[in-house]
Amino acid sequence: MASRTATELVHPARDELRFTDVMAALSDPVRLAIVARLAEVEPEGELACATFALPVSKSTQSGHFKVLREAGVIQQRDEGTRRLNRLRRADLDNRFPGLLTLAIPQGCAVLADWS
Repeated sequence: MASRTATELVHPARDELRFTDVMAALSDPVRLAIVARLAEVEPEGELACATFALPVSKSTQSGHFKVLREAGVIQQRDEGTRRLNRLRRADLDNRFPGLLTLAIPQGCAVLADWS
């Protein structure tokens, strides 16, 4: 079995963030919920993928994290067997001021609906 770290995690640079990619990533309720959870542990916090209680399979969760990472919404890094996630607030606020201010409450509403 290949190591998780065999594939490099690709993150776009701040100046490569595209509004349409970020909006597409934020258009799904599960991904909005992920963003809201990451916002709860800011500014220095990171959460492992396994700590998210999402109503989808593990493989579907992995796909959601990948979409968020490739759009530049989250930063991921591997630490041992865990993949840690952090919201890229500074980059997003710089490129698209106010976007997270609108998106995070929507994600919180999704989380509340799941409770």
